[in-house]
Amino acid sequence: MKRDEVLDEAKQCVMKDRAATHGEMEDNFQAIADYWSIHLGTAVSANDVGVMMTLLKIARAKGNPHYEDNYVDGAGYLACAAECVDVNG
Repeated sequence: MKRDEVLDEAKQCVMKDRAATHGEMEDNFQAIADYWSIHLGTAVSANDVGVMMTLLKIARAKGNPHYEDNYVDGAGYLACAAECVDVNG
């Protein structure tokens, strides 16, 4: 799979309207962050969720470097993480 194909497919995945199934992405990532914060006993942000899900996909790619879905999902999670960053400080 070529890099443009990975990015095009990731864009398709993250731009689909999944709010009806999963809720708004930012709200969903924040809910995950809240649960992880309780479990870990430390603050986790919505941005952290996107980054850590990307790391999960990187770990899976290490175990199976030929499974293209890991690269697509990793790119998508990182794009979502970027959107969750509070750019106002």
